Amino acid sequence: MFSPLRSRTYRHLFAAQVIALLGTGLATVALGLVAYQLAGAEAGAVLGTALAIKMVAYVGVAPIAGAFANQFPRRAMLVALDLVRAVIAICLPFVDAIWQVYVLIFVLQAASAAFTPTFQATIPDVLPDEAEYTRALSLSQLAYNLENLVSPALAAALLTVISFHWLFAGTAVGFLASAALVVSVLLPSPKPAEPRGIYGRTTRGIRLYLATPRLRGLLALNLAVAAAGSMVIVNTVVFVQARLGLGQREAAWALAAFGAGSMLAALALPRVLDRVRDRRVMLAGAVVLAAGLLAGLAGPGFGALLALWLVLGIGYSAVGTPTGRLLRRSAHPEDRPALFAAQFALSHACWLLTYPLAGWLGAKAGLAASFAALAGIAAAAAGAAAWLWPAGDPDVVPHVHRDLARDHKHLAGVARGEDGFRHAHVFIIDREHPSWPGA
Repeated sequence: MFSPLRSRTYRHLFAAQVIALLGTGLATVALGLVAYQLAGAEAGAVLGTALAIKMVAYVGVAPIAGAFANQFPRRAMLVALDLVRAVIAICLPFVDAIWQVYVLIFVLQAASAAFTPTFQATIPDVLPDEAEYTRALSLSQLAYNLENLVSPALAAALLTVISFHWLFAGTAVGFLASAALVVSVLLPSPKPAEPRGIYGRTTRGIRLYLATPRLRGLLALNLAVAAAGSMVIVNTVVFVQARLGLGQREAAWALAAFGAGSMLAALALPRVLDRVRDRRVMLAGAVVLAAGLLAGLAGPGFGALLALWLVLGIGYSAVGTPTGRLLRRSAHPEDRPALFAAQFALSHACWLLTYPLAGWLGAKAGLAASFAALAGIAAAAAGAAAWLWPAGDPDVVPHVHRDLARDHKHLAGVARGEDGFRHAHVFIIDREHPSWPGA
């Protein structure tokens, strides 16, 4: 599980990720409390809008950042983006109007939209062995769980002695520490991608993504994750404080229960994925998410809510943790930054739909309506994923080339048949393979 940490470069990058996410988790709790302070019972609508703006930044900026990630030194780019995020975090405690929250969130998340896929695409180059990379994915999922588990717990403790505005200072410190750790290591240079125009580079990742059946299934799974995650992130504060009449610390502990479930799943998944195919694990996770949201219609008390959020955390991690393995299987090294950026943008496009739906529906029609709508979305997404992602999904795929010249290097040793040059190998969408066989 922890063997990737033997690599000094990965160890420093993982530490940077953990520290930055701890700070981000503090900001997530503080942002919900800012929204509650500014809007009261309408906090869900404010927070849903703020998080929708975050998703707009992610969807719009990530493909552009992925297109140009190979044009700049990775280390300098990651450090500069960390510094931008630290400056914005320092500004957040001083907001006194809702529009200021929206502006700062957009700038902060635009920097994150450039940082995160570049960071994620670096890890396969640091850890080329697939087994080590799988373990690193679980470690990364654990790091993300810290944002949902340790950060709310830390926030709950800090709120007993300080105002929630000071939580943003912890966010700034996290980003500065992340920048220092990235500076401390040398990162592998990305393999140069094939020269393309701005449009070709910007859309390359999305075109690769949508041409690959397993990734079309992943897109549907992303929607199931977004449905459950939006319900938890947007409406936890409203459910705990407005409906159950409890306090800020109870809201933080509810978010921590979600993180605990996700962490438990992430710890178990490396061994599970050695025995069970990614597709089965991820589809099972999506079913858990849909069933958990449906169970929320019962109107749980605080104890039952903790248990329900724990279950949703398990399903969330079961879908999210293997995602990097699918992306790694589906692209050549030079195309990974673009593909990771596409996953970042498309997955957050799902959140762009579900965040405002969770917030506005909960505020205007009630939490039961929000649970019902998001449960329906998650169930439909799970069904779509099972249909879009072929059950076998082999790496080696027989296929025929009809348009390549006989002397093309890709066809070395391949005899021409009646229908063209037929052979089989690990199939990845690229110049010689622009579409999936049978698509």
